[in-house]
Amino acid sequence: MAEFEGEPTGAGRRFAVVASRFNHVITRALADGAVSALVEAGVSDDDIDLVWVPGAWELPAAARLLLQSERYDALVAVGAVIRGETPHFDFVAGAASTGLAEVAAEYELPVGFGLLTCDTMAQAEARAGGAHGNAGADAARAAMEMADLFARLTVDVSGDGADDGVDDHEAHADEG
Repeated sequence: MAEFEGEPTGAGRRFAVVASRFNHVITRALADGAVSALVEAGVSDDDIDLVWVPGAWELPAAARLLLQSERYDALVAVGAVIRGETPHFDFVAGAASTGLAEVAAEYELPVGFGLLTCDTMAQAEARAGGAHGNAGADAARAAMEMADLFARLTVDVSGDGADDGVDDHEAHADEG
């Protein structure tokens, strides 16, 4: 049985961090956590682009444009949507989450999900470097691990017989 697992390493890879400015005290901490995690894992400062958008609603549009550029191995999205007195929270949080998932599927590239959806500012603070860690750093580590896993799972679709990182015997063992 073949088993594959990525490592949260980033040396030699390019990453974009897209961050929403709304709830800036929280999102700045998330973005800083994401960038710090990338650098600690070996990503060069020159291989990280930090892009700010107005709010969480705009994260998927920016993510789509960034991944469309084919400059990046993965993207990290960070933001904070905090529940208020109206249903606005549900629309923004749902659309941003769904949009980021769609972008990842469309471009077949990892999108680390660091979008906080909290009931209170205290919950957001706890997840932006407080008692519950930093969701931006967690999202960056997930993006790096998935970028590494994607590289390990690259399949030779050209049929040229090039080494693709997958054991052809095991990959086709069920074909007879």
